[in-house]
Amino acid sequence: MKTKQLSVEAIENGTVIDHIPAGLGLTILRQFKLLHYGSAVTVGFNLPSKTQGSKDIIKIKDVFLTEQDANRLALFAPEAVVNTIRDFQVTDKRRLTLPDEISEVFRCPNTNCASHSEPVASRFYVRQQGGKTKLKCHYCEKTFPREFVVEA
Repeated sequence: MKTKQLSVEAIENGTVIDHIPAGLGLTILRQFKLLHYGSAVTVGFNLPSKTQGSKDIIKIKDVFLTEQDANRLALFAPEAVVNTIRDFQVTDKRRLTLPDEISEVFRCPNTNCASHSEPVASRFYVRQQGGKTKLKCHYCEKTFPREFVVEA
């Protein structure tokens, strides 16, 4: 019996974002402007995953995410793992933690919020509540489920 193996080219140095929920790979590419570095980017969509059923994966050659950027990623894909690759070896494997605050990433869904009419950067406080991520707007002080808050 033949065994099947999926093959995605290894990178010598850079970052691999693994265990992204299937369908969120493009959102993460766009939100983190991963194509703007001019580096080679490999993306896999709907790949088989033992733990998730299916997943997306992103590999970025010669780009390294800061701890802050990696944790911002938790707002989109809390189960994702950020691997740092050096000389084709994983040198750091980071599980993500939600940041306490996030600015200029999302837009407040409250149309009466000052962030819609004033020249201010959006700002939210991040909380976990009942296993769900909630964002509280700094300006209008309303709290929204993460899914209701759209990208800026």
